[in-house]
Amino acid sequence: MELTYKSRRKISLLYGLVTLCANLMAAIIPINCSTPQITEAFQSNWQAFLETHRYFTIIITVITFSIPSLLCMIYASNAKGNNFLSRFVNFPFAFSLLGITGWIFYFFVESIILIIVKTEYNINITPVLLTSSMYIILEALFSFTLSFFIMDSLHRNRILPRYFPQGELSRIKGTIKPSVKLLFITLYISVVLFPLVYLLSTLFTIILNNNLTLDKNIIITFGIIVISGIFIFVIFSDYFDCPLKRLQKGVEQIKNGDLHSKVRIITNDSFGVLADTFNEMSSSIEEKTQKIYQIQNSIITGMATMVESRDNSTGGHIKRTSECVKLFISEIKKNDEFKNLPDYFCADVIKAAPMHDLGKIAVDDSILRKPGKFTDEEYEKMKKHSQEGVKIIENVLSEVDDNNFKNIAINIAHYHHEKYNGQGYPDKLKGSEIPLEARIMALADVFDALVSKRCYKDTFSYDKAFSIIQESLGSHFDPKLGKIFIDSREKFEMLYSRI
Repeated sequence: MELTYKSRRKISLLYGLVTLCANLMAAIIPINCSTPQITEAFQSNWQAFLETHRYFTIIITVITFSIPSLLCMIYASNAKGNNFLSRFVNFPFAFSLLGITGWIFYFFVESIILIIVKTEYNINITPVLLTSSMYIILEALFSFTLSFFIMDSLHRNRILPRYFPQGELSRIKGTIKPSVKLLFITLYISVVLFPLVYLLSTLFTIILNNNLTLDKNIIITFGIIVISGIFIFVIFSDYFDCPLKRLQKGVEQIKNGDLHSKVRIITNDSFGVLADTFNEMSSSIEEKTQKIYQIQNSIITGMATMVESRDNSTGGHIKRTSECVKLFISEIKKNDEFKNLPDYFCADVIKAAPMHDLGKIAVDDSILRKPGKFTDEEYEKMKKHSQEGVKIIENVLSEVDDNNFKNIAINIAHYHHEKYNGQGYPDKLKGSEIPLEARIMALADVFDALVSKRCYKDTFSYDKAFSIIQESLGSHFDPKLGKIFIDSREKFEMLYSRI
């Protein structure tokens, strides 16, 4: 989703309301607290002052609660270029910080008002200033933590994933990156320090006034602070729990071979930076693994090509059968019976296809390059190439950790000359005893042999080739796979017209 000016305005308005609500919640603290330091005489004078300056106090109160929202809107709107993104990402922290400016302003204004009251009524305002400053600090911290955690939760879970689906917020210059240490300090303030300071201040005032009973409003306010602290703690625990679970899942996926795994933590804090670093590492591993696979495939293809260069009768066979297997696999996957074949299996069969005749390296040139038909003795020697292929693959892939690929490559080399009726070689396997990958390779291998020119035969027409395959279903070939192959005739003909 595109981050437009309009969408940013909507979000800034929402966060401005959150900031305002947090300030109103914080304002409950002094409103519901009796201040025993204030004498009845002072309270009377204070009420008289408020009655006299009613509109002035109302205006001051409105301004106090309007300043944070105004500053937030200015912060959200006054951004251009790269600063646009950084400010958007910084919304929770910036709005929460700006939210306490109202309390700072209120303290200075209240101090001025108290000085005026002192001048008019000649009373001691020191206890009131001390009490007021204490509550304003408490209110400011309360407002900051409450608004920050609410907005941060919305930002992480709802807002940022819409506009930054790939994450990578750590790359945006100018973003605030709150450390885990800072977040723990904030948590401590909200969950522990708030209730403690309030309790101590309450006890202090009770002692000063020789009053051993607790006011109902004090109890209510203390409960509000404690409940809010618990609420913040729940959000904070989610702050840690969710990213850690996602990171753990990502590590497990990498461990299980899923190199495409990416951790989706869309924040600009320590977890977001860690996730971005993890994703970069995952991409790097995937890239290097792909290079290893490419080198491995090049070696395999090179060996197969070398074998093919020794055989006068099979020029281009490796390339054609590889393309044939690739197309055949895609058609097999469309069939309802085979649609659940794992993607890794299909990819490994395609990758292993060029290795099916590697065993011919061990066949003597006099046999391999013979232009005519083999004698029985020569044929028996030629048949051993399937077993020799297994030995070569085991040596070539001895250091490869991917056992699935290794087994598939071995099965293709070893069993691609087996026949469905059990009359093939080397082990005379029958039906489903023949590995699926070998049954797939058998069709591609024979088809290419039929439609290609060999020293001992001319090229067969597609009609004749598909007719032979049709007649061999259930005897040489798997009937289900063979039917899929025949049904895909048009695509195979188009493929061979290009290669």
